[in-house]
Amino acid sequence: MIFVDTCIVIDYINGKIQISSHEKATLYMNSIVENEIIVGTKDKRDLATTNKKISDFPILDIDQDIMDLSTKLLNQYTLSHGMTIYDAIIASTCMVYDLPLWTYNKKDFRFLDIELVNL
Repeated sequence: MIFVDTCIVIDYINGKIQISSHEKATLYMNSIVENEIIVGTKDKRDLATTNKKISDFPILDIDQDIMDLSTKLLNQYTLSHGMTIYDAIIASTCMVYDLPLWTYNKKDFRFLDIELVNL
């Protein structure tokens, strides 16, 4: 099981990387990643295509433990590292579920206790 960051899903949607159906079953995201993807769509057709492409990725719940940890991370790293709300929730999801993170944006997470992976 691996958590997949928004940048990876965008590259998959745009055809820059290939992810098989079998691989998608082991790649997880949360509603933050899903919402970031949806906000980036251009029109109704793009939205429909995007929703179809991301529908096979399992979605992890964001619970109060994740939100509490994200608040702690924001208090600790917003000023020193420029951590955003979205990255804090993504990082907290990885930490609570104990999942590695597949991202191109390693600088946003390298100061945390999260395994960063390349596939």
